[in-house]
Amino acid sequence: MSRHKAVLIPGDGIGPEVTRATCQVLEAAEAPIEWVERLAGLAAIEAGGDVLPAETLEDIQRHKLALKGPCTTPIGKGFSSVNVQLRKQLNLYAAVRPVRSLPGVETRFEGVDLIVIRENTEGLYSGVENRLTDDVVMSMKVTTQSACRRIAHWAFRFATQQRRKKITVFHKANIMKVTDGLFINCAREVHSHEYPNIDYDEAIIDAGCMKLVQNPGQFDVLLLENLYGDVVSDLCAGLVGGLGVVPGANFGEQAAVFEAVHGSAPDIAGKGVANPLALLMSAVMMLQHLQDVEQDPRCGRAASRIEQAYRQALGDGERTRDLGGSLDTEQFARAVIDRLP
Repeated sequence: MSRHKAVLIPGDGIGPEVTRATCQVLEAAEAPIEWVERLAGLAAIEAGGDVLPAETLEDIQRHKLALKGPCTTPIGKGFSSVNVQLRKQLNLYAAVRPVRSLPGVETRFEGVDLIVIRENTEGLYSGVENRLTDDVVMSMKVTTQSACRRIAHWAFRFATQQRRKKITVFHKANIMKVTDGLFINCAREVHSHEYPNIDYDEAIIDAGCMKLVQNPGQFDVLLLENLYGDVVSDLCAGLVGGLGVVPGANFGEQAAVFEAVHGSAPDIAGKGVANPLALLMSAVMMLQHLQDVEQDPRCGRAASRIEQAYRQALGDGERTRDLGGSLDTEQFARAVIDRLP
């Protein structure tokens, strides 16, 4: 059987290191992937191109699949985020971050099992900002009924497919009555009219965050608009060991991009000490997606083997420095490969 082509974006900083380690594990697990390597971010600019080259975007559109390492985004100036551009250009409207406790990674909580679903194209992240006067600037929160209904449909369908029991919408509709009010009204309608099989709840976001850090076990699937989803998904990652152990995926109707959700960490780039687990877990999500979309059992087998291997490695105490261990990037990848069933 042929292999599935996927665009590989190594990214910036530690990106090439964690990407290389991830590819080594996938190859050892006999994942049926053929990589088409392309640039984005600072690496693309340094190569003399745009931050998001046309050929990178075109290849993702062609193959409908990408795995992306972290890309640098300047703070307060410079070019716009590669992630935001990809989501807009490819209409990747649903961001998904599973957040689960891992063996051997000690945190304040045990048995955390959350899925954060984030609307990925609107809100304050629409980037509509204006300078009204020399000392007054404005950022516009864009919310449309079509996008709110779309993400609600997607979230309830996904929760049903994953056999989850409850969706909780985090919002601030007590203050932003029109924008957040539209978001929760759409979620309520989709739930009552189409998915009564899933329990539904709402929480004002500040109180919801407090409840999360008190007892994350009371939540199952969280549904949030763009900015809230970005913040809360990072908060949830802190419940299980940080951004180095949480995968991410962005879904649209025509493409899916899987990515490490952490930054490019330029302070440790080139030292070979970065944790590749987040990108590896994202690659597992990519294989599971391929199994569902392409009905290819080889992808499911490879995903299962890799997941079993990295959980075994962590349970055996094989950890990188960010998790209190001593392994470097390549050593952790080898520890996972050695445990592939």
